[in-house]
Amino acid sequence: MDRIIIRGGRPLKGEIQIGGAKNAALPLMAASLLTSEPLRLSNLPHLADISTMAKLLRKLGVEISMDGNATGGGPGGPDGRVFAITAGELTHTTAPYDLVRKMRASVLVLGPLLARAGRARVSLPGGCAIGTRPVDLHLKALEQLGAEIELTEGYIEAKAENGLTGAHIVFPMVTVGGTENLLMAASLARGETVLANAAREPEVVDLAQCLVKMGARIDGIGTDTLTIQGADGLNGADYAVVPDRIETGTYAFAAAVTGGEVTLTGARPELCEAVIKVLTGAGVEVTPTNNGFSVARTNGRLRGVDMMTDPYPGFPTDMQAQAMTLMAVAEGASMITETIFENRFMHVPELCRMGADINVHGASAIVRGVKGLSGAQVMATDLRASVSLVLAGLAAEGETVINRVYHLDRGYERLEEKLAACGADIRRVRE
Repeated sequence: MDRIIIRGGRPLKGEIQIGGAKNAALPLMAASLLTSEPLRLSNLPHLADISTMAKLLRKLGVEISMDGNATGGGPGGPDGRVFAITAGELTHTTAPYDLVRKMRASVLVLGPLLARAGRARVSLPGGCAIGTRPVDLHLKALEQLGAEIELTEGYIEAKAENGLTGAHIVFPMVTVGGTENLLMAASLARGETVLANAAREPEVVDLAQCLVKMGARIDGIGTDTLTIQGADGLNGADYAVVPDRIETGTYAFAAAVTGGEVTLTGARPELCEAVIKVLTGAGVEVTPTNNGFSVARTNGRLRGVDMMTDPYPGFPTDMQAQAMTLMAVAEGASMITETIFENRFMHVPELCRMGADINVHGASAIVRGVKGLSGAQVMATDLRASVSLVLAGLAAEGETVINRVYHLDRGYERLEEKLAACGADIRRVRE
């Protein structure tokens, strides 16, 4: 099993290119199931989750061709893989356990399969063990569109033999995956569908904008109320995946925690306002550039900042672990409250092994800043916890060895290469 070894204490200096967003690319790939025409997606990151979704789509009969050297962001934009995805004839409608268990986003094929083929059999999903992600919100909403759903032997069995019909759906809580699944299903449903209390995340906006390019009729994009007029069919399209705001925030925090200065090229600061607010509150300089922004901390210690995770435009739960690493070496105390997932403090014991002073009380963690962290052997527990330990290793004195780093490959492309190019002493050991 691979390990990452870091010798810390080096300020990061340089430029990092931000890639396409994994959490936007996955629903966009699933949207290819809505049409028999090619959907050409550019700026796709090279990640394990993208490969898993590609395998799943191929299992359903989808053809995927790749141009690995194409430029995905337009002139001067980021280099990202380009997939031409064609779901001409769906040969299967079962998403099997062996693929779905690796990645929760696999459940996003449920809505489009049901809408186009009238049936779907999808394994209950897996992924990081960070808490309950209630797929029942997806299922109850699809039932309102007329789907018949049963749970049997670990699978979601869904049927809509006469097609789906529009409805007014109020989500009891904000659900990104649920909004995405219903957005796709409603695009081919008869009549009008209204999604109230819909997620507003940039990845949801990206999906809606792609669906519009495919011929869907959607109003209210970017708000918490989406109105979809169902179409008889959708067409193919060319679409570039939005830059990854979580990758952006992670490298911004890496620059701050090491006392460095890094320019994030291709980043969109308007998608990172909550993260930037925490950085500036901690005493970090954030400066817009022509194609992104730069982050610098060259004088003095960081200052502690209280924060609470919330649905967009709040502080993202996927940045909570990285923020905790930052606060661990800041002056004063910080309170970090997690409102999205109930089991997302698994990185705390590992950070404490490196000398952090953190106490968890229910959904909140009190972080008392220390002057420095020390390298240690640590264990990654999930994707974002993994990268928080990388940040801690970059800031720590001595050597840090991070075990079980396969989580990182699900969400960060060329992590070691990008950090090493900015002066980090980091390497992967394959065993």
